[in-house]
Amino acid sequence: MTDGRVLVITGASSGIGAATARAAAAAGYRVVLAARRLDELEALAESLGGDGTALAVGCDVGRWEDNERLVRWAIDAFGRVDAVFANAGFGASYSFLDDDPETWRAMLTTNVLGAGLTIRAALPHLLERGDGHVLLTGSVAGRVALPGSMYSVTKWAVTAMAEALRAELRRTHGNHGIRVTLINPGMVETPFFDPLRDSELALSAENVVGAVMYALDQPVNVDISEIVIRPSGQSV
Repeated sequence: MTDGRVLVITGASSGIGAATARAAAAAGYRVVLAARRLDELEALAESLGGDGTALAVGCDVGRWEDNERLVRWAIDAFGRVDAVFANAGFGASYSFLDDDPETWRAMLTTNVLGAGLTIRAALPHLLERGDGHVLLTGSVAGRVALPGSMYSVTKWAVTAMAEALRAELRRTHGNHGIRVTLINPGMVETPFFDPLRDSELALSAENVVGAVMYALDQPVNVDISEIVIRPSGQSV
């Protein structure tokens, strides 16, 4: 049982984020849904029960003030935040020669800075409480460098971010109650992968959500530090 725990999810309008929201709400969580596409978020929140169960917050994770507002509204609405899933991100084609530098800039802002800002906004509340859970969406590409892939670079950064956060919590703050989990999917059949998708190889978003819920549902003394989940046919 979750006792109505509160889970904040960025990138919640589709894919892994939306699927996590549905699974978490079904398990008894109250969910705070964040993304730039507010219309889709509001429809999802309504489908999950609306007020008292799900809150939709328009949020560009690359903007500090949006992350501050997201956490503040979550606390105002539900009284607390128990877990934060920094899931927002997007990819691009793989070429240092051919990719658009402005796409790189946006991707670095969302995938790396955005995850960091979400953590920064939630951390004071979690430290005040002394417990909680931070989850980040990494990638297999954050463990195996893909040729010419700035996306891979961003996900290596997210891998480091998870380790750096855990080290700060334990060594700097002496905190052992806030858990940190890095979720590393391989190819997932979501809108994220539309340009590159091979549906015969891809995981479903629900396959990944199973790993997210497994990490969330462990006893408080168990910290699942990292989960790598690949389609069985993926070679990398």
